Amino acid sequence: MTIAALLAALSLAAQAPAPGAGGRGGRGGAAPTAPAFVRPAAYPERPPVAKDILDRGRAAYGVNCNFCHGSDARGGEGGPNLLRSELVLNDKRGELIGKVILNGQGEMPAIKLSDSTIGDIADYIHSFKVGGYDITRNPPPSILVGDAKAGEQAFAKTCGSCHSVTGDLKGIGSKIADPKALQNGWLMPGGGGGRGGGRGGPSPFNVPPVTVTVTPTGGKAITGRLVRIDDFIVTLTDDAGTQKTFRRDGEVPKVVINDPMKAHKDLLPKYTDADIHNITSYLVTIK
Repeated sequence: MTIAALLAALSLAAQAPAPGAGGRGGRGGAAPTAPAFVRPAAYPERPPVAKDILDRGRAAYGVNCNFCHGSDARGGEGGPNLLRSELVLNDKRGELIGKVILNGQGEMPAIKLSDSTIGDIADYIHSFKVGGYDITRNPPPSILVGDAKAGEQAFAKTCGSCHSVTGDLKGIGSKIADPKALQNGWLMPGGGGGRGGGRGGPSPFNVPPVTVTVTPTGGKAITGRLVRIDDFIVTLTDDAGTQKTFRRDGEVPKVVINDPMKAHKDLLPKYTDADIHNITSYLVTIK
């Protein structure tokens, strides 16, 4: 029985007269007592998981998923709410979630993780209660828990070849006052608060959009901002603002994607949780 059906049944039961109750045509007796409201249980109920698995899952989620899906898995940075996802609800231990992680979906790029790590992430996500009255909406603790000095060293090693706190990131700690927005910004700049951009507002970092060049067989190459791509179609917006869609059949037409964020996406699986917190704690000091 669905939750909606359960609530409807409880409502009807509360309104229906009890057998033998007084009323027109009744035989008298005590007035019926409405059944007490029973809050529906969270769905689905999951068996408890060992602490070491949850700890590994929390760490892997923090590095690979938190920046888009939020610390409570409810989205908010462009990625969808995982607790309301039918795929996540039907997943047992990563067999469905893993397909999306490994192959990507829509604007989410593929992230190559081991089966065991995917299982740990799945168990961690499933540890959240899915209550209709929002029992999991708890304010996360401050993300500024890293070591700024270690973050400076990590920044120089990982980011310094392309970025500079005296150049393109000068004063970044003043420009972006919210540490969470700053952290999500340097992890995936240009995403507008998520992969693909546009859904979570403008990005705090100035990054060009993803472009695509489509070359039809025997035709002229057409380049524009990528709108959508899958196995069957590719859609772009050209310089004149005209949206064009091409059907795809394997490698025809030829499609070449230019993603300014590819280097950042390639780095995402390589960051440790400590790296993320340390670099964020360092960048907030750049005033």
